[in-house]
Amino acid sequence: MSRKTALALASGRCLSLAVSAFLTASCSSSGPKREPAVFFPPSPEPPRVQYLRSFTGSKDIEEQSSFSKFVVGEKQELKVDKPYGVALFEGRIYVCDTNSGVVVFDLKAKTFERYKGAVGPGALQQPVNIAISPDGTKYVSDPARGQVVAFDRDDAYVRAYGDSGSWRPVDAVPYEDRLYVADSGNGAVRVFDRKSGEVVRLIGDKGEPEERLARPTNLAFDDKGYLYVSDVGRFQVVKFDRDGHLRGTVGKLGDNLGHFARPKGIALDRDGHLFAVDAAFNNVQVFNRDGRLLMFFGGGGEKPGNLVLPAKVSIDYDNLKYFTPYVAPGFEVRFLVLVTSQFGPRRVDVYAYGQEKGRKYPTDEELLKLIDELRKKELAKAPPPDDAAKPAEPPAPPKAP
Repeated sequence: MSRKTALALASGRCLSLAVSAFLTASCSSSGPKREPAVFFPPSPEPPRVQYLRSFTGSKDIEEQSSFSKFVVGEKQELKVDKPYGVALFEGRIYVCDTNSGVVVFDLKAKTFERYKGAVGPGALQQPVNIAISPDGTKYVSDPARGQVVAFDRDDAYVRAYGDSGSWRPVDAVPYEDRLYVADSGNGAVRVFDRKSGEVVRLIGDKGEPEERLARPTNLAFDDKGYLYVSDVGRFQVVKFDRDGHLRGTVGKLGDNLGHFARPKGIALDRDGHLFAVDAAFNNVQVFNRDGRLLMFFGGGGEKPGNLVLPAKVSIDYDNLKYFTPYVAPGFEVRFLVLVTSQFGPRRVDVYAYGQEKGRKYPTDEELLKLIDELRKKELAKAPPPDDAAKPAEPPAPPKAP
């Protein structure tokens, strides 16, 4: 064998080994990358919420083998810029990126793509929120376009609600044969007939001051059909029946637990617990049916589980299988909670709501009783205010007739 032939065979063998190594690396699977387990509330309290993972760009969902990187180079990452609305349906996470349109993280196909239906009559200008009905119809609120745009199960354009220029639709939620839309420009909720597109009622635009809306931002329904409206102008979440009668409020302006500074997205679980985002506190507060605070999670920062200017919260019971590998051993999940952050390293965070297997948890009533007892103890320890520390002045003598 000549020296030239030997060198050629050796080079070919080296190339073959290199290709084989890359193919082996690309085919091997080490499973999903686990973030450190983060629970809320932190230990030693019984955990209620576990942070699972986040989605910010194509690298969080798309898979590229080592061989592909070797041959064609690493793909350029596409990212979510400034998200607000989010919804999860049949293995796909729909995110309203207010700076670039609706994007989709497909958990089944493992792809990241722009929403295909947003073309022609379905073109969007500044999508803020998205809601998906059980039949797969998607309702995208676009205040810049001045309409709510509906797409079918296959993402094809169906119709638009409202007249551009006369209002500012920022959130839309379907319920039975109606579509409820938050109009932040006119301080009301407009109720449309879903089939005809006609406005059938306004909610929150009249009545006593406490019955009127100021700047409604987000909507949600509970399991009993009551409408909840987060109002950044009132610093509250307001509860109405479907005829528009005020049924109660949650929270008030302040910086204490259970108060609001910038209330944004809201969602309700099947037990009637209200999950409410506050962009100023960088957290999600959880209230019972009576509006009493039970817990909160998130908190400002860039660590896993933290939030940076959060906007929307969404609850999902149907897609747990896609996140099972991220759940800590022994933690039993009831449903998923998705929260968007408009800034920071993680733009769409996914949490699991549940409890630790075999651990005794207090009921809501027991938890509230414990909270009240702790509050009384803290108040007893606090020094009296200056006015209370001063001896009371004797009453002034009565004036002569």
